[in-house]
Amino acid sequence: MKSLFIAGTDTDVGKTYIASGLAVAFRKMGHDVGVMKPFAAGTAQKKGFQSEDVEILSNAAQVKDPENLVNPQFFPIPASPYTAWKNLKIKPKISTVLSNFKKLSKLHDFILVEGMGGVMTPILKDYHVVNLIKDMKIPTVIVTRSKIGTVNHTIMTIDACKRFKIQIKGIIINNFDGDGYNIKELKRDLQNLTDVKVLGSIPFIDDMSDFSLNKIFKKNLDLKSLM
Repeated sequence: MKSLFIAGTDTDVGKTYIASGLAVAFRKMGHDVGVMKPFAAGTAQKKGFQSEDVEILSNAAQVKDPENLVNPQFFPIPASPYTAWKNLKIKPKISTVLSNFKKLSKLHDFILVEGMGGVMTPILKDYHVVNLIKDMKIPTVIVTRSKIGTVNHTIMTIDACKRFKIQIKGIIINNFDGDGYNIKELKRDLQNLTDVKVLGSIPFIDDMSDFSLNKIFKKNLDLKSLM
């Protein structure tokens, strides 16, 4: 197995829940899965991990790796790393992220790396999430949603990845909106327009238990294509 970068077409498309579900499904298949969230931002939790996303990921993978290894940098405002740098004077540490990724890769057989925002979210002035994926030298899966507008966002995301010659393992539709495209039609259109395989569609998840996540992801995704 190779490590995998979970990228999104935008913020709030459900990258954390998709990454968590994949972590559970792969773990249930007998794989030693590690997780990583290079950059996280928002309001810090009062207990446990600063980032709720990092806590969700770590619990899904059932790992005890140190927080500063899994999440090298947390910015206490809801903003891109670049904006956090300019506002808080905390410069994003690319070298630390890449070093931590190598360390985690030695601790686990497979690392699921969750991105931040979309692939063109700025980390430095001329360095975006897509640059980080390129430097990690791992393939990506694109998480998109079913809401109207997703075709445009997905095409732009995939074009950016192709421009950087990043291997795209497929698209996962996170169907949590409830008022978007017909999934069968969306799958058809995305595959025809991007030449990238749609691996499946995940319905709204209200039960984050191991049993529920494993059942949903095994039923709705082509997991073999990610291995």
